[in-house]
Amino acid sequence: MIEIELVNVEIPVFAPEFFIVSLTNVIQEEGFDLGDVTVILVTDGYLLELNQKHLEHDFYTDIITFDYCELNIISGDLFISIDRVRENAETFQTDFMVELNRVMIHGVLHLCGHKDKTEEEESRMRSLENKYLI
Repeated sequence: MIEIELVNVEIPVFAPEFFIVSLTNVIQEEGFDLGDVTVILVTDGYLLELNQKHLEHDFYTDIITFDYCELNIISGDLFISIDRVRENAETFQTDFMVELNRVMIHGVLHLCGHKDKTEEEESRMRSLENKYLI
C-alpha cells in the first residue's frame, strides 16, 4: 500500500491517487511487489533536520529515502521537501506536479535498488525517471 501524508504543507488541487498509481506502476515495471511505502511531504526545515540527524549532512535536499525493503517487496519512507520541489520546478521550467512526480519516482527507484552516486548511475536514474513520468 502507498500512503501520502502532508506535514505542515499545503498543495492546492492535490490528487494523491495519481501519484499512487504512478508509483505502483514503477514498482511493478521494475519487477517488484508493493509492500508499505509512505510518501511524507514536508518543508525544507523539516527535511534539513532529518538530513542532519540521520545522515549527518548539513544541506537542503529534495528527498531522503529510508529503505525497509525485504526480498522482492518494496517498502520505505520517502520524505520530500515541497520547498525544494517548487524551486526545482522553477529552475527546470516544468510544472510543479510533474516535478513532484519525478522526485517521488526517484525515491521509489532508490527503493528498487538504483543508485545515483556516479555520473553513469545518475544518467541511468534520469533515464528511468523520464521513462516512468506519466
